[in-house]
Amino acid sequence: MSSPLLDVQNLRVSFPSPKGPVEVVKGISFTLGRERLGIVGESGSGKSMTGRSILKLIRSPGKVTADRMTFDGIDLLSQSEKQMRAIRGARISMVMQDPKFSLNPVMTVGEQIAEALVTHAKLPRREINDRVLSMLEAVRINDPARVAKLYPHEVSGGMGQRVMIAMMLIPEPDLLIADEPTSALDVSVQAQVLDIIDDLVVTKGMGLILISHDLNLVSHYCDRILVMNSGQVVEECIASELSQAKHPYTRGLLAAMPRIDETRDELPVLDRTAWAGT
Repeated sequence: MSSPLLDVQNLRVSFPSPKGPVEVVKGISFTLGRERLGIVGESGSGKSMTGRSILKLIRSPGKVTADRMTFDGIDLLSQSEKQMRAIRGARISMVMQDPKFSLNPVMTVGEQIAEALVTHAKLPRREINDRVLSMLEAVRINDPARVAKLYPHEVSGGMGQRVMIAMMLIPEPDLLIADEPTSALDVSVQAQVLDIIDDLVVTKGMGLILISHDLNLVSHYCDRILVMNSGQVVEECIASELSQAKHPYTRGLLAAMPRIDETRDELPVLDRTAWAGT
């Protein structure tokens, strides 16, 4: 059996407080192959901290520890900042939540997409330009030559998110971490963006970690799901079997979701005493 692409064991993330260190990720463990893994939970459950920890983006005074955190045989815990810069973008990419805060306002779309290639690959300028346009086409942007010359404030939210995806995928990484990639988008655009990510991940044989609070979304686009609550993984299941989840927290999240054929007068509130101490 081949070794996993990513192996995380006993990951912990803490921050100082007046009352002592506060753990926001509490000893989670998981592995990932070239598959699609969804991480779901409420805001504050530790999902984004987990994704950022993999790329060593938690800065002081935050503290990250793990028994093991390896990527394709590389011990991430022992990598220097210089060594991590060679991994970030080139081999592991991360799509952030909102393009308005992730794109550089003084660089054109084309320059920002090309930056990853300029940083990690020594290619002729003509080839870089050709790949930028091809990548914009891959994320289904019409007239890529025109869009490449635009600045971030000149594109819509949906187009900005597609630009972010293009930036992260143009180096052809082995692992893509997508942190709420559709949270800033209209419902009509969300499915298009996720279809793009799914198509590119499957085509290129990448690993995907999709971080979201939307259970329906991850059950549709992922192979496996981790459910996080208060910094811990409370349940792991096959995505297609999410409706059969056993843990009270997961059952509570599922029950709180509205349905098209809704007949309940009120949506239930999570009963947090149901899993206290579990």
